[in-house]
Formats: sequence, structure tokens, C-alpha cells
Amino acid sequence: MTQHQTPSSTHIAPLAHRRIVVTRPRAQAQRFIDLLEHQGAEVVECPTIEIVPMASYEQLDAAIDHLARYDWLIFTSVNGVEYFTERLRARQKDVGSLQHLQIATIGPATAQAVEALGLRVHAVPEEYRAEALVTVLGEVTGKRMLLPRAAQARAVLPQELRALGAQVDEIASYQTVLPQATAVQDVRALLQTSKVDMVTFTSSSTVRNFAALFPADELLTLCRQTRIGCIGPITAETARELGLVVTVQSAVYTIPAFAEAIVDYFTIKDGRPGTGSALNPNPEP
Repeated sequence: MTQHQTPSSTHIAPLAHRRIVVTRPRAQAQRFIDLLEHQGAEVVECPTIEIVPMASYEQLDAAIDHLARYDWLIFTSVNGVEYFTERLRARQKDVGSLQHLQIATIGPATAQAVEALGLRVHAVPEEYRAEALVTVLGEVTGKRMLLPRAAQARAVLPQELRALGAQVDEIASYQTVLPQATAVQDVRALLQTSKVDMVTFTSSSTVRNFAALFPADELLTLCRQTRIGCIGPITAETARELGLVVTVQSAVYTIPAFAEAIVDYFTIKDGRPGTGSALNPNPEP
């Protein structure tokens, strides 16, 4: 477990004296940590997922070797962009081989990752979730789509596209696993002594893997005296399915907006005006 101490200051920051657990993958957590620490939080790192390659890329390589047959390339995460472009290079192709494709992404960070490659993004839904992407693609009947994304991702996007007549090749390009070394004992001790102000989740995988660290009955007991923050409705739904009470849910599903929602929640709790960026659908514990 890594704890980050915030430098002292005469100004009382909104998250001063608040201890927040971040379960985001270690390789991707720093921006979130920086945003929270900038507002005075003491951050406890407890990554519950690790992003790793697939054991085999036979299917993805075959798709890359026949890119000409596709009309759309769809990315649902920055990880999807990174792992796809790695395999593109491994097959000795460059981004020029994607120029004929229309590209759709979910979320601004994913769009920026595509644009950084010199490619144009043709469709980004206003709401950063798979269901919303279907509404911005236009007529998809008869279109062939390549969807490289995480193994065991939600089935709703390819299902809805196929229902509209699209041919979707959904291919796993990376997978999420529980890290071999986690700080479960340290986090358990903090939760048992009510020394955690919030546990944060940025994907359904982080929720499920955090829950897997504890027996089911212990999970609910440990989290009863803390607050649960989720980046968006899908993550929050997963948390609720496991019996957790979600206190903060970001209205915009990005890391900066999530950090702002957490700040807003504690600002209001401390009796100061907030910005309304934190949805608080349940009473706090």
C-alpha cells in the first residue's frame, strides 16, 4: 500500500485530513492521485486491477491483416487504442492503414489518444458509455465494425449494433487481472478503524476485484463506515449489486470530473457551497 502525504499549507484545502483509497491501476492512477492531493487529500494506493496483454493475438492479428474489409473502428478506452496500435506495429503496419476507416470512441481521453496518432475521430457520444455510442454512428446496417477492447467487457455495445444490422468483430486486445501484490491487509486495517473517508472506483473491474479481496460478509461490514465513490453509472451499478452504498457518482465520467465530484461532496459536507458535480443518490454512512 502506498500512502501519499499532502504538503502542509496555511490554506485549508477542501480534502484536507481526508484519506481516500484509489483502486485504479497503478500505471494509470497518477493523474487521479495528483488531482486529489492538490485538494489536500491523503491518498492510499490500492490498485485492484492490472492491465495485461492477451495470451494470444491470433484473432486481432487476423483482423489487422484484413483491415480493408472494415467500415468502422471502435475504441472504448485508451487501453484499447494502445494495445491495438501495438499489434498494428507488430504486423508491420502504420496508422496510414487506418485512414479509410471511420473511427468512433467513448470519452474524450480515448478520442485524444486516437487523435495523437494523427487520425480523425468521426463519432464521440456526449454521454461516455457504450449504449450512447450506438446513437451517434448513423446508419449501420450492413457495415462491418472492428471492436478491439478488454476481454469480458460488457456485451451491450456489440449486441445493440448487431440488432441494428451491423456486423461486429469484437476481439479482446487486453485483459484486466487482480495484481499479484495488493495492499489488502493495510486497507482492511484502515477500514476496520474507520480511517478511510472514501474508497473510489473507476470501472466495474476495480469494484469486482476489490470485493474479491474480502469475504462477502466482511466487505459490507468494512465499508459500512466509509463512503463509496464511483466514476459513473455502470461502475455505480456494479457497486450496488455487491451491496455497497454509493455516496458519490460523477455526473461526467472522466477522472477530472470524478475528482471534482469528490471535492464537491466533502465541501458541501463541511458546510461550504459546492458546484453540484457530485450526485448523492443515497444517504451517507
